[in-house]
Amino acid sequence: MKGSWNSTSIIPLTFYSLIFLFTFNFRDVFGVPTKHLCRPEQRDALLELKKEFEIKKPCFDGLLPKTESWANNSDCCYWDGITCNAKSGEVIELDLTRSCLQGQFHSNTSLFRVQNLRFLTTLDLSYNYFSGQIPSSIGNFSHLTTLDLSKNYFSGFIPSSIGNLSHLTFLDLSGNEFIGEMPFFGSLNQLTNLYVDSNELSGIFPLSLLNLKNLSDLSLSRNQFTGTLPSNMSSLSNLEYFEAWGNGFTGALPSSLFSIPSLTSINLRNNQLNGTLEFGNISSPSTLTVLDISNNNFIGPIPNSISKFINLQDLDLSHLNTQGPVDFSIFMNLKLLYLLNLSHLNTTTTIDLNALFSSHLNSIYSMDLSGNHVSATTKSSVADHHPTQLISQLFLSGCGITEFPELLRSQHKLANLDISNNKIKGQVPGWLWTLPKLIFVDLSSNTFSGFERSMELGLPSITRPSMQYLVGSKNNFTGKIPSIICALRSLITLDLSDNNLSGSIPHCMGNLKSLEMELVRILKIYTALDFSENKFEGEIPRSIGLLKELHVLNLSSNAFTGHIPSSMGNLRELESLDVSQNKLSGEIPQELGNLSFLAYMNFSHNQLGGLVPGGTQFRRQNCSSFKDNPGLYGSSLEEACVDIHAPAPQQHEPPESEEEDREVFSWIAAAIGFGPGIAFGLTIGYILAFRTYLKNLEEENQSNQKNSKKVNLQPLHMKKV
Repeated sequence: MKGSWNSTSIIPLTFYSLIFLFTFNFRDVFGVPTKHLCRPEQRDALLELKKEFEIKKPCFDGLLPKTESWANNSDCCYWDGITCNAKSGEVIELDLTRSCLQGQFHSNTSLFRVQNLRFLTTLDLSYNYFSGQIPSSIGNFSHLTTLDLSKNYFSGFIPSSIGNLSHLTFLDLSGNEFIGEMPFFGSLNQLTNLYVDSNELSGIFPLSLLNLKNLSDLSLSRNQFTGTLPSNMSSLSNLEYFEAWGNGFTGALPSSLFSIPSLTSINLRNNQLNGTLEFGNISSPSTLTVLDISNNNFIGPIPNSISKFINLQDLDLSHLNTQGPVDFSIFMNLKLLYLLNLSHLNTTTTIDLNALFSSHLNSIYSMDLSGNHVSATTKSSVADHHPTQLISQLFLSGCGITEFPELLRSQHKLANLDISNNKIKGQVPGWLWTLPKLIFVDLSSNTFSGFERSMELGLPSITRPSMQYLVGSKNNFTGKIPSIICALRSLITLDLSDNNLSGSIPHCMGNLKSLEMELVRILKIYTALDFSENKFEGEIPRSIGLLKELHVLNLSSNAFTGHIPSSMGNLRELESLDVSQNKLSGEIPQELGNLSFLAYMNFSHNQLGGLVPGGTQFRRQNCSSFKDNPGLYGSSLEEACVDIHAPAPQQHEPPESEEEDREVFSWIAAAIGFGPGIAFGLTIGYILAFRTYLKNLEEENQSNQKNSKKVNLQPLHMKKV
């Protein structure tokens, strides 16, 4: 019939049409080339680059360097870290981040022969071990939009030729060893992200940066910049993140900063900024989520206008010299606060902790009020009131508190508590150990006399806390170590030094009445024990040798008698041992000579005798580690004392001053003892280390957020110091 289709005639037509369309569009649709794209001269340049640098082993997390996939007989467009233009075959991206490459760049390095890789738009060499100066020829990569040289060992001046890369949108030079002033970057009109933090740059604030109208992220932190911050910071009208902490900036805080509508984060801590705080006229709700201006030289009141920063999540005003009263109600409008640091305000106002916890600041995760006068007395009207605020980190060091804050009883989310350097007396409340999230507790430098007996009756396993750090030094604890210590199954660091404890070390700490597997599980958790400067007596228990994970052991300045147990030779991880200032007798166990990690030891002021072990670690000790033990002898002792020309094993070296001895013992007690020159990184200054860990973790979090180009800061689960 006219106008109709034959069903058999349409099949060949459709089949050939599909073949034609498929062949024509295959490359564009699927992006798969029909031949090798890589240009020979570019492949040769990359292979030459591979030969110019060594691979530092082991690599990050066991990963293989990206250059491992580079081979002469393959298409370079398919190598790891290489991206080519799908049509022209030109290499447009070179990403060698975390490739463990080390070596110096030179002017004739194949990478910078720009005729080979002249169309590069992305060059990422971050997180390697490159060193030396950056050749000025880097400025010839005129197509670059992303340049990341961060986390290397580049030195010298930043090449001024980088200022010619007018297409750059992302520039990261952080984490190197660059010196001198920043070059002129005022022509980088497309730049949105600029990071030069963690170098050794100097000079005043680079005024040319004020020309960069598209700049959203600017980090100048951890350098040596000086002078004042520009008053017209509002010229950076699209700025979102501004970090310049850890420099030497002086003068006033520019109020123009707070008029930038897009600004979400300001971090200027640890500078020398001074004068009074001024936030300017804040007409509309601020987008600011992070404000850290701590550890500067500001004087005067906190502006009431801070209450308009209603989106703040992280506020740190610590060490602000208010020189007068503070109206803490100005913070009540900041409903999203997550981290609040108001420590050391030099204010005449007493902070009512009960009132603060009954406020509507329900989002706070961490609060630091240290160095202020805080009232924590439970009033009858609020005795039965459960605070609406549940906090995870609370720091109340040096607040003049006389009673243990009863309101903490209901803080079942509390993980870190620092209540040191106060005037709290009496007993540590038993309910403290029922808080299920508690990890870190610092009770040091108070006048506690003991622990509530109710807590010694044992706790149901479901309520036993996961505490890892317990610091109770410099109190008035007397009697025996409470058996509650045995219930703290996750304890890593225990410091009860500088007390009046007596008796013997509880058997439960080294020899429980329990199954062998349970015993091993419990005793593997301790890494540091400090019982120094107490009144412990009796023999050191042989079961101390079961603490296989112990790194630091300090039993000095007690009344221990008997022999040093040979079971200490089982402490294969031990790095610091101090049993000085006791009444120990017998020999130093020869087994200790096999402890290869034992870098610091002190056996002085005992009644020891016999042959000193001959291990290398013993020969490296200072002679004072063995002083006042008349019966010690041996080649190790003679070698250790050669610097003072000890005449014979039975004679003593000239006495050192008591002040020097006390300095050593105080250092050991306070820092849980580490050998000089050995960077153990274990529990030395563990309180400071713990806080530093939190701070670094936060900075890494913020850095990751910036590098991911996230606009909205996520809440940070840690405290700054």
